[in-house]
Amino acid sequence: MRAILVAAGVAFLLSIIATPIAIRLFKAWEWGQHIREDWAGDHAQAHHAHLEKMGTPTCGGVVFIGAMVIAYFVSRLATTSRVSPTALSVIGATVGMGLVGFIDDQIKIRRRRSLGLNKTAKILGQAAVAVGFGFAAVHFAGASTFLSFIRESGLDLGVFFYLWVLIIMSASANGVNLTDGLDGLASGSMALVMAAYVVIAFWQARNTAFYDVKEGLELATVAACALGAIAGFLWWNAAPAKIFMGDTGSLALGGLLASMAILTNTHLLLIVIGGLFVLETTSVVLQVISFRAFHKRVFRMAPIHHHFELSGWPEFTVIVRFWIVCGLCVALGLGLFYAEFLAGTR
Repeated sequence: MRAILVAAGVAFLLSIIATPIAIRLFKAWEWGQHIREDWAGDHAQAHHAHLEKMGTPTCGGVVFIGAMVIAYFVSRLATTSRVSPTALSVIGATVGMGLVGFIDDQIKIRRRRSLGLNKTAKILGQAAVAVGFGFAAVHFAGASTFLSFIRESGLDLGVFFYLWVLIIMSASANGVNLTDGLDGLASGSMALVMAAYVVIAFWQARNTAFYDVKEGLELATVAACALGAIAGFLWWNAAPAKIFMGDTGSLALGGLLASMAILTNTHLLLIVIGGLFVLETTSVVLQVISFRAFHKRVFRMAPIHHHFELSGWPEFTVIVRFWIVCGLCVALGLGLFYAEFLAGTR
């Protein structure tokens, strides 16, 4: 428990102190946000509102990734604990996905447009990180290759486990990336989800006879690092945002989320806990299918948070209500997790 508290506290302090420094540096380096190029026509009102954010510093994910990593090692020193390969696997996935996002952000900044890496390059980058994490998870962190919901099922994925890791990681990364369209929406939602994973991993560590999870306390510590770092960043990212996380942050958080789900054997429970990200992704998929097949839009604009903006909801109202949705998904996920425990221990 001490390691968890130290990790969260250090990460929060580092993030909340370092973020305003990063804001000044990024402004000096002209690392400014560029607005989506498809805001036009019927979207003119929302376009005008979003134009006000043009030039806001981006790549803020660098700050909370750094705070998370430093806080983990500080927690090791403070508790005289060894560095865990399990924790390093999660950190590696987070940093690796963040690097893909950072390259994407830098291309946008240098070319002064809202489009960075092409789809092929982004998929290849995510695949490289996913395979690397999958190898480390199996061979160094002792991860199970069985498909899981809350615990292991009877289905061993074998070599297809690596493909499954890629699917989960890409889906998580792109889900968080799509959600990151309003000030503080993605960071606030991820703080709630990481809080859930602190509870899940800590509970697994306290009940090792019931859960076949390696080093649950280490996973809880990493989740606490992430929670603290994201909360510190959210202080400056909340509306009106002084800095954006960029793809650096959103892809890193997706990698973090996927790796936590894989190592805690909650692969499919992630769909519930991360329900808001699933909702955002589904809205985009439905919009694309409907437009291509029937030349009609299901929503005024996708992802779905923009639909509500265009329906007249103030931005802050959309953000808070989506946080509520995320909180309900997290509560449901934790409820299912605990219900499984009660059912299995009777």
